[in-house]
Amino acid sequence: MAGKKWISFALAVLALAAVFYGVRRTWFPRTAIIREDQRALAPDFTLLQLDGQPLRLSDFHGKVVLIDFWASWCVPCREETPHFVQLQNKYGNRGLEIIGISMDDDAEPARKFSEEFHMNYPIVMGNAKIGEAYGGVLGVPIAFLVDRHGRIAAKHTGATDQAVFDREVRLLLREP
Repeated sequence: MAGKKWISFALAVLALAAVFYGVRRTWFPRTAIIREDQRALAPDFTLLQLDGQPLRLSDFHGKVVLIDFWASWCVPCREETPHFVQLQNKYGNRGLEIIGISMDDDAEPARKFSEEFHMNYPIVMGNAKIGEAYGGVLGVPIAFLVDRHGRIAAKHTGATDQAVFDREVRLLLREP
C-alpha cells in the first residue's frame, strides 16, 4: 500500500513540474541575449537577392537585424516564417530588418516559398561559405540577432517560440 501512495505522489509531483515548465515557457520565455561586452562582430556578407541585386549586411548598420537561415523544405521554417513577417510589420519602422538566407540549392523553391508566405523582407541565396562564416549551418532554421553595432546578440538553433524573438527584438531596439 505504501508503494502505491509513493507512486501516486511521484506522479503528482511530475505532473506539477510539467505544468510549471509549460507555464514558465509560455509566460516567461527565455532569452538568449548575449551581454554587450561579450558580443562578436557578425560576419559581413554580400549575397544576391532573389531579384539578382546584391545585399550587404553592413548596409544595415544602425539597425537590429534578424538573420534567418532557412530552406523551403524545412517544416519548422514554414512555421516560423509567418511570425517573422509579423515581426517585420510590427518593428520595421522602429529599426528592425529581417534578412532571410535561403539554403536551398537554387532560387526557384525560395522564390515560391517567399511568394507563398508573403515575405516582406529581403531574401538572399546562401551557400556553404556563408554557413561556415556563421559557425557552420548544418541544419535549419538557425537565426541570429545582430545589434545596431553589427554584433551578434543572440543565436537560436531550431524552431524558436515567437515570444522569444519578440522579447529579444524589443530589448535590442531599446539599446543605444
